[in-house]
Amino acid sequence: MKVAVLGAGSWGTALASLLSKEGHAVSLWSFEQDLAQAINERKENHLYLPGFVLPKSLTATHSISEAVNGAEVVVSVSPSQFVEAVISRAAEFIDPKALICSASKGIETSTLRRMDEVFQSNLSTDQFYGFSVLSGPSFAKEVAEELPTAVVVASENKDAALIIQDLFQTSYLRVYTGTDIIGVELGGALKNVIALAAGVSAGLGYGNNTQAALMTRGLAEIKRLGVAMGAESNTFLGLAGMGDLVLTCTGDLSRNRAVGYRLGCGEPIGQILSDMSSVAEGVKTTESAYELSRSYEVDMPITKEVYTMLKLGGSPEQAILNLMDRKPKSEE
Repeated sequence: MKVAVLGAGSWGTALASLLSKEGHAVSLWSFEQDLAQAINERKENHLYLPGFVLPKSLTATHSISEAVNGAEVVVSVSPSQFVEAVISRAAEFIDPKALICSASKGIETSTLRRMDEVFQSNLSTDQFYGFSVLSGPSFAKEVAEELPTAVVVASENKDAALIIQDLFQTSYLRVYTGTDIIGVELGGALKNVIALAAGVSAGLGYGNNTQAALMTRGLAEIKRLGVAMGAESNTFLGLAGMGDLVLTCTGDLSRNRAVGYRLGCGEPIGQILSDMSSVAEGVKTTESAYELSRSYEVDMPITKEVYTMLKLGGSPEQAILNLMDRKPKSEE
């Protein structure tokens, strides 16, 4: 099967490598022309997934038309704030019969749109038919190492979900199917906000009790907003919800947790982000989540405190105090 992977970051490269190893003809699109050339010459993504030899059959390109022309499946792995710019360029070259799968985790900050909404507004009805999302607890490095991992693909088109499931399923990547696109997308996006809070807690020197409380109550507010936006409650107890939340809040490879940790240690957010080569989606998602909580009138106290730290200069110590000093309530 011919597959186009749009986005040559760590996750896009890991997925492209996996598919290529499974015998598919994979074209990996890179925004950076120099990176595409380097991948083809060195068979390594030295910027975003260093140390892993990529299959000889994998080809990288800076030409988006070259990447998607004739592709039977198009996998979008661009950072969420750039998805529209990429897919709007690619749309005219995508075969109407091709299946499109989004593996980007985030919410468009300027419009508060989910990724499926971004795709739907930039694709024809035929192109969007069979649209799916892929998410779950999956560090790119561990997938590249072929360590056992489980994810979920959600689509309203069950046949499309089965095709994408079969495409990605390997001896080390187990793929489940579902139909709740909204829940899978929001779980994958909003967990990054809670991961920032978990990192702050670690940076402040707090212990496992604090971490567990943040994750549990974080999941509660993710679920509240998700249900208000039309998601199914049970989705947040699965791989795209609790699974991804646990990984991102505790894993040493989590970029969002790392940002939060440095915040907790007293570093300014501007300096932290300027030091990073990869995108920590949670920073932008925090803005979107905060605005969505206001729009849907959903109580999200952890999200509010992370927003205050990132956008208003609030102190990490005060954020924890604010959370602990709220009026006592029953557990939901």
